[in-house]
Amino acid sequence: MGEELCAWIHLEEGAKEFDVKEYLKGKIPKYCIYVTEFPKTLSGKVKKFEMKATSIEILRLKSK
Repeated sequence: MGEELCAWIHLEEGAKEFDVKEYLKGKIPKYCIYVTEFPKTLSGKVKKFEMKATSIEILRLKSK
């Protein structure tokens, strides 16, 4: 298949990336992107297509 799983993790105020990684060790995918908010449309829906494109760019993966 050639696909990779990437989790987007919304960090609440005061949460630290390291603490989340330690808590979820062995439970999360190889790739994680930590954000303070998800990209959304004007109606408030999550822009999954934008998240996919951003993930590919950040992780330097090949797009299908």
